[in-house]
Amino acid sequence: MDFKSIIEKIISLKNADLELRDQLIRSGELGNGYHKEMQALHHKNAEILEEIIDHIGYPATEKVGTEASEAAWLVIQHAIGSPDFMRKCLKLLENSVSKTKVETINMAYLSDRIAVFEGRPQLYGTQFDWDENGQLSPNPCDHPDQVNERRIVLGLNLLEEQTRIIRNRARKENRYPPEDLKQRNEEMQAWKKSVGWIS
Repeated sequence: MDFKSIIEKIISLKNADLELRDQLIRSGELGNGYHKEMQALHHKNAEILEEIIDHIGYPATEKVGTEASEAAWLVIQHAIGSPDFMRKCLKLLENSVSKTKVETINMAYLSDRIAVFEGRPQLYGTQFDWDENGQLSPNPCDHPDQVNERRIVLGLNLLEEQTRIIRNRARKENRYPPEDLKQRNEEMQAWKKSVGWIS
């Protein structure tokens, strides 16, 4: 496969992901757990992208251009059923010597996502979930008093502002808290075990 085809393939993976997400938003199914169709697509996309990464290395901006690099990151970020793949991509990003500012931010999002799935506190406050008050709030953070400093260094907005943005987006997408948060969290823990995030 030539580089042009690789770039087009990566972008097509992202487009398929976003098209399905839009469908689920329109049908009101996005917030009801991890939708089976979405799960299958994320898994398939991860497999295809991993083959590409094994062939060309991490699809950094300098290698595949901005659009394909951002598309690859979205696929990686959504590959939550493939812990080893996500961890592998984080290592590749961390070891990249010529990261752009965007790729540095992407690395922060990916490291937070992995930390949350592994049950560890996140560093940058990029990952949100429903709380006991039925609000989307940041998952637990390591040294919460330092989160905004870390965000500012990366060029991110303050966590309070991001929280407003996330909650507004959820309202626009008609996403609501689970009816039984305790049951949903228990199901989430069981799922994390089943795919290998936690033992």
